[in-house]
Amino acid sequence: MNKQDHVVVVGGGYAGVMAANRLTKRDDIAITLVNARDHFVERIRLHQLAAGNDDAVADYADVLSPRVRLVVGTVSAISAAARTVVLKDGQEVAYDYLVYAVGSTGTMQAAGAAEHAYGVASFEEATRLRAVLDATPTQAPVVVVGGGPTGIEVASELAELGRNVSMVCGDGLGPWLHEKGRADADRALRGLGVGIIEGARVSEVLEGRVRLDDGRELASAVTIWTAGFTTPDLARASGLSTDDLGRLVTDETLTSLDDDRIIATGDASAPSGDPYRMSCQAANQLGPLAAETVLSRLAGHRPEPISISFVGQCISIGRGLGLLNFARRDDSAVRARIHGAPAAKIKELVCRSTVWALSMEARHPGFTPKVTDRSRAGRVRASEAAPLASVGRA
Repeated sequence: MNKQDHVVVVGGGYAGVMAANRLTKRDDIAITLVNARDHFVERIRLHQLAAGNDDAVADYADVLSPRVRLVVGTVSAISAAARTVVLKDGQEVAYDYLVYAVGSTGTMQAAGAAEHAYGVASFEEATRLRAVLDATPTQAPVVVVGGGPTGIEVASELAELGRNVSMVCGDGLGPWLHEKGRADADRALRGLGVGIIEGARVSEVLEGRVRLDDGRELASAVTIWTAGFTTPDLARASGLSTDDLGRLVTDETLTSLDDDRIIATGDASAPSGDPYRMSCQAANQLGPLAAETVLSRLAGHRPEPISISFVGQCISIGRGLGLLNFARRDDSAVRARIHGAPAAKIKELVCRSTVWALSMEARHPGFTPKVTDRSRAGRVRASEAAPLASVGRA
């Protein structure tokens, strides 16, 4: 009897669940998903969890194929030479192929931020922030650090509840957005009463206040940090090649440069050292592609290079407003956009359809279509010319 190949997926977010579900296209392999929680986190709703109007979770039974074995635990090390992952409780899980889908986490760069600021990048952080806000008077000053999509969504969600919110936008409000989109976001936020501070950065977070790099200080009963993301240090600590944020460096098939049995996907992958923007939009496309690379290798075929396409940035601004700034396929923003109440409805549809897509892939592996984007053609050629490094490097 032939040995059944075993694929282990590390990380149960959007990319990891998509990858695990797509792998069920073949019924002759075993699939294990290792995740730190026993429930799926809707990360694009964590700002709602912090504000108290959504629980931001789904049951894995609703989004994960029953053919996938779920192991609740945290991977502390990957041994490429032994082809095993080691969990914090000491358990070892052997694999034939590993899909690395650990996602991303928030990072706090300023002095005192770790002690006095609250994140919203994980379920645990958002839950903790919600408890703090519940215990804080409504009119107490709240400072949101960061002017990106997360900062906009958190600030607007809280302002709509009547909270006294200010945003410190070191790189400007919505730096990715088209200038017309930034103007729309600015008007909507100010209409909710959000104070917007541009041209300054937070240099230090103190108890009850934040200090800006221009010397000003702002009162802050609750400081919320949304500026900057990084990835867990698992790949680097395991001796695998990573970029400066800890993302696993791969070729254009999402295969590790160190070991062709390790495939990375989602926020934790850096194909050709030039990763896509960390986002659910990229993760839901990269997850199935990582699985297709594994399936190709199992079949003895050469994997195809990745090809994904962006539609735009969809941001909620409270429950009643929103902004959809369209983009070219390469993720560069264009002037075309939808804003106001129609965009809020679209954003809610996006949130619901994301979970729906996971469940459809679970029931019908191969459901998620592949898109065509030739913007990375040069990187594909360079990737094909560079041979994989030895497994011994790990």
